[in-house]
Amino acid sequence: MSKFTRIPIRYQDPDKRIHNFDEVCLGYTPEEAVAEAKRCIQCKNPNCVSICPVKIDIPGFIKEIANEDFEKAARILNEYSSLPAVCGRVCPQEDQCEKTCILGRKGDSIAIGKLERFAADYAIENGIRFSNKARSNGHKVAVIGSGPAGISCAGELLKKGYEVKIFEALHKPGGVLVYGIPEFRLPSEKIVSAEIENLKDMGAEIETNVVVGRTITLKDIFEEGYEAIFIGSGAGLPLFLDIPGVNLNGVFSANEYLTRNNLMNAFKEEADTPIKLGKRVAVIGGGNVAMDAARTAKRLGSDVYVIYRRTKDELPARDEEIENAIEEGINFKFLTNPIEILGDKEGRVKAVLCEKMELRGEDSSGRKFPVKVEDSQFAFEVDVVIMALGTTPNPLIASTAEELEIDDKNRIITLNDRGETSKEGVFAGGDTVTGSATVILAMGAGKDGAKAIDKYIKKQQKELA
Repeated sequence: MSKFTRIPIRYQDPDKRIHNFDEVCLGYTPEEAVAEAKRCIQCKNPNCVSICPVKIDIPGFIKEIANEDFEKAARILNEYSSLPAVCGRVCPQEDQCEKTCILGRKGDSIAIGKLERFAADYAIENGIRFSNKARSNGHKVAVIGSGPAGISCAGELLKKGYEVKIFEALHKPGGVLVYGIPEFRLPSEKIVSAEIENLKDMGAEIETNVVVGRTITLKDIFEEGYEAIFIGSGAGLPLFLDIPGVNLNGVFSANEYLTRNNLMNAFKEEADTPIKLGKRVAVIGGGNVAMDAARTAKRLGSDVYVIYRRTKDELPARDEEIENAIEEGINFKFLTNPIEILGDKEGRVKAVLCEKMELRGEDSSGRKFPVKVEDSQFAFEVDVVIMALGTTPNPLIASTAEELEIDDKNRIITLNDRGETSKEGVFAGGDTVTGSATVILAMGAGKDGAKAIDKYIKKQQKELA
């Protein structure tokens, strides 16, 4: 095998996987991981580290895999990341660390994500824990939300000796990791639960079924003795197209559709979760969430069509997710824009009315701009429509907190890159600040928030001394 050729990764056969929710990517064997790790040339000034939002020592953990010391590799990962097994699966490494790999100039970059997954999984499968409790420093911090930003912030604070309590709105911790990403891409029981247990071992207290802004407010939290609050509540408010028919029975947001399946186990026969199993399903959108919804519907027995107004080249989803979707028989209707959802007499979805598009010039993001083709309308029959058009933060927390400023998209406004908000002692990061983004960016924001909170509380101590 050439130094410039990546060790192939194994996947579950497409014909089999469309009938189950088992993980699609099977990961590296120890022999494969060692062979891939040995390709790394151990750069003196690794660009992969500088571009990583949580600054993982990438050459360091890869070197230990090459030396067959998998536990040490996992230990290095855990020094920098609270969710290595998660990031190894869902982070867009191809657009971040792997994109800067020197080997990529002449061939294949190192499979950093797959190696991260391998080392993290090794620790989980062998019951290895790295979460030693730090000595308490006597200070209390509250974290709102148990998704990537909240987990990362809590983990960093616990390492510094803070008492941390996480408030989670749903009945199970994990945030978007458990409600938004399907089991076939991120097994929540095996992976997410293990990462949450790590956090608990470090001393984190997690209270579920707490909707901040309803069952409790920021003011209440401060009155309970918490000296600072980190808001990492994500972006869970779905966006819908402003077209006729969006209120028909059979129209879902991708958030609702995936939550019913992922968190409420609608895909299991024994689960008593209401969901419409469409014969023909249209998914509107082209990002990772659209791929997740489409591939979930396929596994529930539907014929699935992804409607996207640009071409395959402009799809924002990860290449791996697009390739997996194509292999699984997802149909793509490119250069197509829905303009109305048609219903029957009972108010149920029966078809989508669309128009053809063509690309001209570029929009503000640099992508070619879609323009409708005149007299190109057509309808095709579907009985379920899933909107995967992105999300915005829920304004509930801000609406019940004086002095906490938000912008016109409900995003909490931070005063600097440390996550300080307009409200004294309150910090924020992740999707609740940026809008929907990646897991790793939310984790980076959580780490930054923890550093800022530590600095803030130490400053308060000095002023009181």
